[in-house]
Amino acid sequence: MNLHKTGIVISREYLNKVRKKSFLITTFVVPILFAAICILPSLLMMGVKEKSQKVAVIDNSGIVMPYFEDSDAATFTDCTGEDPEEFRNELKDRGFDVLVLVSPLDSTKNVSVQTFSKKPAGVDFSESIRSKAAKAVEQYRISQYGIEGLDQIMKDVKANVRLNEFTLDDSGKASVSESGIYMIISMLLGMLIYMFIALFGGSVMSSVIEEKSSRVVEVLVSSVKATELMFGKIIGIALVALTQFVLWIALTLILVLGASAIFGFGNMMSSPEMMEMAQTGMAGVDMSAVQNSEMSVILTTLSHIPWGTLIVCFLLFFVLGYLLYASMYAAIGSAVENEADSQQLQLPVTIPLMLAFFIVFFAFKNPDSGVVFWGSMIPFTSPIVMLARIPYGVAFWEIALSIVLLFATFVVMAWASAKIYKAGILMFGKKSNWSDLWKWLKQK
Repeated sequence: MNLHKTGIVISREYLNKVRKKSFLITTFVVPILFAAICILPSLLMMGVKEKSQKVAVIDNSGIVMPYFEDSDAATFTDCTGEDPEEFRNELKDRGFDVLVLVSPLDSTKNVSVQTFSKKPAGVDFSESIRSKAAKAVEQYRISQYGIEGLDQIMKDVKANVRLNEFTLDDSGKASVSESGIYMIISMLLGMLIYMFIALFGGSVMSSVIEEKSSRVVEVLVSSVKATELMFGKIIGIALVALTQFVLWIALTLILVLGASAIFGFGNMMSSPEMMEMAQTGMAGVDMSAVQNSEMSVILTTLSHIPWGTLIVCFLLFFVLGYLLYASMYAAIGSAVENEADSQQLQLPVTIPLMLAFFIVFFAFKNPDSGVVFWGSMIPFTSPIVMLARIPYGVAFWEIALSIVLLFATFVVMAWASAKIYKAGILMFGKKSNWSDLWKWLKQK
């Protein structure tokens, strides 16, 4: 294989892709969407403020009204004694937004509550009314027992068990951790690698089909070998993928950090309590650290994730996983003249990808189970599954073995795909099937 000619194909494929409007649009639009996902929840929390409602209460139970206390969201007025039907018909004229009607106590010492308003009062308001009425009934029932101090006894017997998680390093040093963080990172990495392999692997197939259907490939193979064209195309699109991925990360970070500076999201992260927990793990187990806020636990958990290993492995598994699937997609693309004909041939390629994606959902439940372990070793699923396991800690030999197997499988599949590509790229006017691909593979 002539490296110079392959380099020319790589350069052509890369420049053709990055100059397209679709590349520029997705490169700049996707980071905006990612940043919006990060920023919008905080903006909504800052900007959404409930409108204060004027609430009339007709309390026929005699026990609930004292529990309705005025707040920023609602002010309550006791209208007990009024006729409910007449009142609700004149609700707006009397200057109220909502009427709360509490029934008399029934034989089980319980009440029912109804609300009337011109517009829906909102889920938070309804839940607040329900919980306050329930608390009033509970307190009333407790008082009926006539036991001195029963209210305090009931409070004392309520348990509030807190589970604190710690991970131990080789020296026995304990660090506070949170399983939910590992789960989120595990799923995110698995989804990212699945998306990129499927997206850019499919892009290789589409590019091959496009050149074949337009007969451009006949001109290209007169200047370069079919294998040089195939590998140039695969590597060129890989460079496009890496370029776009790096730009997505950089632009997303710029947008998020810029929004944080403008809107002040980062202020809460600079408190002494937050910074204290960002220090390295505890000598012995300092239980005072356990009392830190949830955000502190998150920061500590993040600080103990092997980010260096994770980033290196992400790049290795992404590149090798992409090369493996891209070579197979290139072979499929060379065998058909339009994407509709490729559906049948794609199925055996997409099934392992989908299977790996489903195994990821078991990885955060039991990262060392047999299914997850073998999923991280089998080359067709390992790029996705192994990345989902790494946040939980994986032995170096397992990662190394997985990479070696993946690389060896890529070499074999690249050789097989090159033979199929070489024969299929110039086949026209016939709908190919798996038997045709097998014949091309056996050709010398």
